Amino acid sequence: MSLEERLRIADLHVTGAGIRAIAGQVGRSAATISRELARGGSKSGPRARTRYAPYAAQKRAELRGRRPKGSKFDHPELASLVQAKLCVKWSPEQISDHLASAFPDRQEMRVSPETIYQALYVQGRGHLRADLHQHLRTGRAIRRPRRPAAKNSGKIPDMIMISERPAEVADRAVPGHWEGDLILGSNCRSAIATLVERQTRFTMLVHLPGDHNAITVRDGLLAAIKTLPVQLATTLTWNQGTELAQHRQITLATQMAIYFCDPHSPWQRGTNENTNGLLRQYFPKGTDLSEHSPDRLLEVATELNNRPRKTLGGITPAQARQRLLETASPY
Repeated sequence: MSLEERLRIADLHVTGAGIRAIAGQVGRSAATISRELARGGSKSGPRARTRYAPYAAQKRAELRGRRPKGSKFDHPELASLVQAKLCVKWSPEQISDHLASAFPDRQEMRVSPETIYQALYVQGRGHLRADLHQHLRTGRAIRRPRRPAAKNSGKIPDMIMISERPAEVADRAVPGHWEGDLILGSNCRSAIATLVERQTRFTMLVHLPGDHNAITVRDGLLAAIKTLPVQLATTLTWNQGTELAQHRQITLATQMAIYFCDPHSPWQRGTNENTNGLLRQYFPKGTDLSEHSPDRLLEVATELNNRPRKTLGGITPAQARQRLLETASPY
C-alpha cells in the first residue's frame, strides 16, 4: 500500500466513513482496510475512536518489508533441536508442537511447521542442513503435488462392505477396530502387511516371507491378530485387494469381523493410508521389501509407535495403548 493510499484512508476515516465505504473509495478490500486501521491506529481512551496515523503506518510498513530478514534458525539451540528431531523422522508439525510444550516461556524456541518446511525447501529461508529433507515422510527435495497411484481391485467372494460396519467404528470411541493394507516393493514382488488401530493409532507390521498371496497374507494376519487381547481385536477394514480373499478363514479363527471399502475409496481407511505414508520413510517405494526381517519390522513399528501424535493430544500410540490396557485391567 502506498503513502497516497494511506493518506486517503486517513482523510476518510476522520470524516467518520466506515470500513466498507473507505474500501470502495480506495479500491481495496474491506479486510485490507480493517487490518490497516488496526495496525496503524491508536486510541486515546477506552471509548475513543481509533486515530489513524498514515505517516507512522507507512514507516512501520517499510521497516517490516526490509530484506533480508533474519531466520528463526539463526538461533543455534533451536536449529540443533529441530535438526535432531528431523533425523529421527519427526514431522515439522510434531516438532512445532513439542517446542511449544517444552519451551512455553521462550519465544525464541518456538517455530511453526511452515517455517521448518521453508527452511528445507526454499533456498535462503533457513540454516538447516540441506540433506534433512530426506528424513521427511515424502523424502522429496522440492515441493510438488503427487497423484495417488490407482489400485486395481479384484473379485473377492462373500465380502461384507463398509456400509454394514457398526456405527461405533466411525467415531473411534470404542477400541479394537483396525485398518489394514499392503505396502508393496519394487515391481510388486514383495510386500509388508500393515495394521493400525483406529483409536490409539498403534501400528503392527506383518512379515510376509516369499510372496503376498492370499494364503501368505492370511497366515501372517492370523499370527499378528492372535497376539492381541480379545478386547482389542473386534473389526478389520481392508481395501478390495485379492490378498484378502481368505478373509472368511481369518474371521472364523479370530472372531474378528472384516469389512471391505468401496472401490477407489482410500479415505474410508484414512488412518491406515496416513500410516503407510509414514512407513515409506523406512521402506521407500521401488525397493525390495523382502530384505527386511521380522526383527527389523518390529524395530520400525516400535519407533513409529513412540512418535507423539497431535491427534492423541501429544502422547504416543504406545502410551495411548498402555492407558487403554490399564483402564481395561481389573487389577
